[in-house]
Amino acid sequence: MQIIIAEDDHDDRVLIEDALLENGIDAKVTTFVKDGEELMELLNATKKLPSIILLDLNMPKKDGRQTLVEIRDDARLKHIPIIIYTTSQAEEDIKLSYKHGSNTYFTKPSKFSELVELIASIKSYWFDNAKLGKEK
Repeated sequence: MQIIIAEDDHDDRVLIEDALLENGIDAKVTTFVKDGEELMELLNATKKLPSIILLDLNMPKKDGRQTLVEIRDDARLKHIPIIIYTTSQAEEDIKLSYKHGSNTYFTKPSKFSELVELIASIKSYWFDNAKLGKEK
């Protein structure tokens, strides 16, 4: 299980990493990138694609909205599950994220305990129950 997390905020990155560890997810399976441009460079440079991507919508250079569309338009990448993880609660962002192929949309919680619960939910569904397709 490989996870890429696209998140530009350093504090949020630390909190996510701590919440992953609280849920028994080894930091070795996680790669952080700071924006959509860096995410696309990484995806295009690697042979081993991630099992899942956590994608923030509000990032510099190339935001999550643009990146989501780019991933879904790429035959090699479009099968990767994408979880939107963002501060935006805008109905338009939610609708457009699903329209453009996100698998799930979460608003960042305000408390660390809620983040730990959220990561537990993601782990339970995506890691323990969902059947993730393998790259051919």
